[in-house]
Amino acid sequence: MEKPNLPGGPLSGLVASAVEYMVDASQRSVLFLDIMRQRGDQYREHVAQTAPHVLQYAAELIMDGRQLDEPVNYALVRIIPPKDVEIDLKRRPFVVIDPRAGHGPGIGGFKADSEIGVAMKAGHPCYFIGFLPEPMPGQTIERIARAEAIFIEKVISRHPDADGKPCVIGNCQAGWAVMILASLRPELFGPLIIAGAPLAYWAGVHGKYPMRYSGGLLGGSWLTAMTSDLGAGKFDGAWLVQNFENQNPSNTLWTKQYNVYSKVDTEANRYLEFERWWGGHVNLNAEEIQFIVDELFIGNNLAAGKIEMSDGQKVDLRNIRSPIVVFCSEGDNVTPPQQALDWILDCYADVDEIRAYGQTIVYTVHESVGHLGIFVSGGVAKKEHAEFSSNIDLIDVLPPGLYEATFEAKGEETTSSDLVVGQWVMRCEARTLDDIRAMGGNSPEDERRFAAAKRVSELNLASYQKFAQPWIKKLVTPQMAETMRHLHPLRLQYEALSSQNPWMTAVKSAADAIEDNRKPVAKDNPFLAFQEQVSKQIVHALDSWRDAQEALSETIFLNLYGSPAVQAALGIDPKSELSRRREMSAEHRAMLDKRVAQLKSGIGEGGLREAAIRSLLYIGSARGMVDERSIEALRQIRRDYSGQRMTLPEFKMLVREQFFMLLIDREGALAAVQKLLPEDVNQRRAAFAAIREVLSASGEITGERASRLRRVAALFGVDTGEGESNVAPFDPKAKAS
Repeated sequence: MEKPNLPGGPLSGLVASAVEYMVDASQRSVLFLDIMRQRGDQYREHVAQTAPHVLQYAAELIMDGRQLDEPVNYALVRIIPPKDVEIDLKRRPFVVIDPRAGHGPGIGGFKADSEIGVAMKAGHPCYFIGFLPEPMPGQTIERIARAEAIFIEKVISRHPDADGKPCVIGNCQAGWAVMILASLRPELFGPLIIAGAPLAYWAGVHGKYPMRYSGGLLGGSWLTAMTSDLGAGKFDGAWLVQNFENQNPSNTLWTKQYNVYSKVDTEANRYLEFERWWGGHVNLNAEEIQFIVDELFIGNNLAAGKIEMSDGQKVDLRNIRSPIVVFCSEGDNVTPPQQALDWILDCYADVDEIRAYGQTIVYTVHESVGHLGIFVSGGVAKKEHAEFSSNIDLIDVLPPGLYEATFEAKGEETTSSDLVVGQWVMRCEARTLDDIRAMGGNSPEDERRFAAAKRVSELNLASYQKFAQPWIKKLVTPQMAETMRHLHPLRLQYEALSSQNPWMTAVKSAADAIEDNRKPVAKDNPFLAFQEQVSKQIVHALDSWRDAQEALSETIFLNLYGSPAVQAALGIDPKSELSRRREMSAEHRAMLDKRVAQLKSGIGEGGLREAAIRSLLYIGSARGMVDERSIEALRQIRRDYSGQRMTLPEFKMLVREQFFMLLIDREGALAAVQKLLPEDVNQRRAAFAAIREVLSASGEITGERASRLRRVAALFGVDTGEGESNVAPFDPKAKAS
C-alpha cells in the first residue's frame, strides 16, 4: 500500500513508516488475541465431545472396545472414502493406529496428504483405530493389545478376497504397541509401517537427542508413579505433551505464536486446525504409563526380549513374520534414527541372521522432517507415505534381508516412466548392519550408564511405593485429581483466553471492527524488517538457552552414571561389556536346520514358474536393489496372463523359497533350472523374454547382470535377445502356468 505523502524529506518518510507500522501492529495484536479466543473456544468444544478426534474423513463404527469382555477405550472405524476416490476391495486393507501419547486420535487422517489419504488414493480400503479421552477401569497395555488383535481379525474377516493381510501403520507410541502385538500374533499382519516410533530407547549419539537422559536425571519412574497417584490412579496426558513442548522452547514460547501474529491475515485457519489436535489431551491409567516408562523408556526391555505377558509369553521382535517398514528422520528429536533402528542391532548379529528368521526390514531416513511431520505426511514427508502405500505389495514380496528405501523424482528422462505409479521412483537397496552402525550409537560405556540409571529407577520406585505411595493414595480424592488436571498450565492457557473470560468479549468486538478497516503494513516497511530481526534474536536466545541446558544435562548424566563408584554401588561391573543381543535359540536353530534340509531336497522340484523366478532372483541380486518399475512390470505380466494366477501370498512364498534355495546352494539351484524347464522351446523363450522384460524395466541390463542373463539364457537354451532374431517376443498367453 502507498505510504502517506508528508513533506519534510527522509525524516517525515520514517515517521510515516512508523505510523503505518504502529497501526498495523495494533490491529495484528487485536486479531491475534481474537485467534487465541477462537482457540480457547475450539478447545472447550472439542473436549466436550464424547469422542473427540481430528479425522478429516467420515467414519463408520465397526467395533467398540468398551463392549469387549475386557473393555478398553479403543474403537475400530471404517474410513468412508470421498466421492472422488475409488477403492479396490481386492487390495489389502490399511489399518492406521494413532499414538495415545498425550493427544487425542486422528493425526493419521489429519489432512488429504495424511497416511489415510494416500492409502485410499492408492485404492486401499482404510480402517482407523482410535480411542476415547478416558481409559476404562483396569485397562492395561496388554489388554489394549488383545483388543487390537480382535479389531484386526475383524478387518480380515471383512475382506476375504483381499490380496494380502492388512497393512498396519503404527505412529509413534502406537508403533511399539503394533510391534509387540505383531510379535505375539504374527499371523494377523501384512506389512507393518512403523512411523516415528522409538524401539531402542537408550540409543543415540552424544550432543543430540537429550530426551533419553530424562529418566536418569529425574531419578527414574518414581515421579511417574507419584503423578499417577496425584491423579487418583490416572496419568494426565498433558504432562507428556509438556515434555514435547520442552524439547523446543523457542517454538513453544515464541515461534508458533509469532508466526500467527506476523501472518495474522492468512495463518488463522492452519493454526487453529493444528491446535484442535494439540490441545486435545487424554488420560492413561497408572498401570499403562508405568509399563511404558519402566519397561520401555527407562528399562529398554523391548528389543532385549525381556517383556513378558501375563500368560508367560515373552515379547520377541524376531517372531514377527511380516515385512517391517521403519520411517524415521534426522530432524526428529523425539525419536531419532538410532532409537528407531538400533533394535535391529539388538535382535540380529548380521543380515544372514535376519534372513534366518525370514524377516524383511525396510527403512528410510528423512533428512529434516520433525516428529509430527512423519505421520501427518504434510508436504515434506508426502512422497514417503505415498510411495509406501502405492508399493506395499513390492515390499511384501521382497526377499528377506535389510533394505533402505530411496526415492528419485520421476522426470521425462526416467526409463519406463509408465511403470512408475506416483511422482517418485522407489528403490529398495540392500544394506548391512554396518550401515545402521554408521549412523552412530552407544558405546559400552554408555550402555553401562543407562543400566545404572535403570537400577537407580528401580530402587527409587521401590522406596516410593513402600514409604510414600500409601499416604498419597489416601489423601488424594477423585475430585482433587480432577481439579489438578483442570489447573494444568497447558489447559489453563486455552481456558484463560476463551470466551469464558469476560475481557475476551471486548477483543471479539474490536477484532470485528478491525476486519472492516484492516490496514496491513507494506512489506518494505523498515519497522517490519526490524520486527523480524527482533524475532530472530529471540529465537536465537531461546535456542542458545536450550542448547546450554541440554549440554549441561548430558554432562551431568554421563558423569554421574559413568562413575565407576556409582556403577559398582549399583551392582554393575564398571569393566563389563554389556550386550542386549540374544543368541539364536536352540529350538529356532533346529527348526532352521530342518527347513534348510527341506529346501535342499526341493531344489529339483517344480516347473517353468519356479525356474523363471529362480533365474530372475539370480540375475536381479547382482544389482543389490529392487526397483518399483521391475515389480510393476512383473505385476502387469501376472495380470495379462490369462491362465491360472497365483495369489499374492502364494507368489510371496514362491519367491522366498527360490531365494533361500539360491542362498543355500546357488550353483546347485542353477544347475537344476534345466530340469525344471519344459521341452517346448516356445514356452522357454516366452519365459526368458518375460525375465528380460522385468529386468530391463528399471534400466539397461549391463555388467554382472548381463553376464548372469547370458548364463540363464544358456540354461534356457535360448539367445539373450541382444539383436538375435530367433528369440520370440514375449506372449503372456504362451507362458506356462
